[in-house]
Amino acid sequence: MKDMPQSLFEGYVAFKYHRLRIERARYQELAAKGQKPEVMLVGCCDSRAAPETIFDATPGDIFVVRNVANLVPPYNPHGDFQSTSAALEFGVQALQVRHIVVLGHARCGGIKAALEEGGEPLSPGDFIGRWISLIKPAKDELNALETEPENRLQALEMLSIRRSVENLRTFPYIRARCDSGDLQLHGAYFDIETGLLSWFDKAAQTFRPVDDGAKIPV
Repeated sequence: MKDMPQSLFEGYVAFKYHRLRIERARYQELAAKGQKPEVMLVGCCDSRAAPETIFDATPGDIFVVRNVANLVPPYNPHGDFQSTSAALEFGVQALQVRHIVVLGHARCGGIKAALEEGGEPLSPGDFIGRWISLIKPAKDELNALETEPENRLQALEMLSIRRSVENLRTFPYIRARCDSGDLQLHGAYFDIETGLLSWFDKAAQTFRPVDDGAKIPV
């Protein structure tokens, strides 16, 4: 394949002769029976924050939808932003997932673009500016707080996650399954530099580092 990027070719060869051989039975089972993941995850397109890598997931474990800045729009069947909403509808109503996780990350370009509105755009074009406008309610919330300038980006990244989790409950079928106890909503935040994952503590209304209790060898 002369036009295939070399990195993709090498990656596929490694997959075919290593991981696929190890997990062949798993792929055959998924092909025969279909997928039935318990977890759906809304993540960012950023290539540095791949959910399957962060959670060491195997095929069929997580139903993933990724978009710029890991945003969930409010429920609006007649609105402009349908792709993520369509994935949510399928994940909740067809796959019957039991958890939805909104996974944000540090140094998010989309969140930074919203924070620095009026400055350099994230990219030229017709779509991304309108999409990033979904961050405005979180930005308004940030502007009402007293936050040090150096902390504003991380604060907005986390506020945007919380806002997206709130938007999930505007979908009637998501709210109904949450109220019945069949579905749980979560927020998570990944630091690219350190690899640290923080989970939103609903009782304390804050993000807390995930402590697995493991003793890491020195």
